[in-house]
Amino acid sequence: MNVPGRYTYRNSETDLADDVPPRLRIIPHSLPAVLFVIALLWAFVPKATWAQKLPALATATSASPADSTTTPAPSATPVVLDACSAGTEMSRQGAPCGQPQPLIVIGFLGGRIGAGNMAHKEAVIAKDLDQQFPGAIDAMTFANHHERDALRAVVNLLDTSRDGRLSQAEKNAARIVIYGHSWGASETVYFARELARLGIPVLLTIQVDSIEKSGQDDSMIPANVREAINFYQPDGLLHGRSSIHAVDARRTTILGNYESAYKSKPVSCPGYSWYARAFMKPHIEIENDGAVWGRIETLIAEQSHLSLSRPSQPGPSPPRPTDLASAVAAGPEK
Repeated sequence: MNVPGRYTYRNSETDLADDVPPRLRIIPHSLPAVLFVIALLWAFVPKATWAQKLPALATATSASPADSTTTPAPSATPVVLDACSAGTEMSRQGAPCGQPQPLIVIGFLGGRIGAGNMAHKEAVIAKDLDQQFPGAIDAMTFANHHERDALRAVVNLLDTSRDGRLSQAEKNAARIVIYGHSWGASETVYFARELARLGIPVLLTIQVDSIEKSGQDDSMIPANVREAINFYQPDGLLHGRSSIHAVDARRTTILGNYESAYKSKPVSCPGYSWYARAFMKPHIEIENDGAVWGRIETLIAEQSHLSLSRPSQPGPSPPRPTDLASAVAAGPEK
């Protein structure tokens, strides 16, 4: 018996009762067709690309292979720009028009070390450069597996028009230095290669006891790099690459491959684990060698024609001819 005001069904799951209005009888048959049409429309509606979802990488849709894990953007302060006057270049807020944008310095740490670990020289010199040259140098560090964050930071700094993509003029104005230790040194070369795919030049790459990461080639410096230098030590279970080479020697100058040895002059490594001190001591000694990192800071400052201001302190006796400082002054190894 039918209840007034309600629709009832027969025992069959496929046939509607006679008292179901004719319009409703076609719903079970037409629903698949409706869903099929919706699926077609969804397939052909334009969707935001990965680069559009990340405006800072609008020019880099094929730049950096995605990491297996997505990491948040670095906390670097966005560049704020002023339009000085019609027909003139835009500059950083407070800087006179026509002056070059700050030198971008990207450092990669080795192993699984976090970017802010101040026990490591890579993080220390980035902080020192920022403090010594505010407005002239933008220095930041990243874990060596966070190259996508580094790429986002670089593109954001270069995008002076703030339109989410890089013009050829913005690419040509790039002034970038990349450095790293261990896996971070391998990432340095890989990151330079990623910038090359975007047409972005690099002033200098610096490798310190470079340990090649899987799938990377840390020996060949891409042609978008103007100068490259390599520091290494030959001892211990972990010892860095002893030589680097230019893909195109007409465009890239190898400043040298400089060896350091610590058997007769050990370096203190405070803050490191017993395991690192026991099994990879020379590898971390070069990471703590003041002569090596002092030279690196000077090389970076020279890219912006700046001079490091260091307090005058009594130092050790003059270095022997075999020491790094003398070797650097004498020129690259043959």
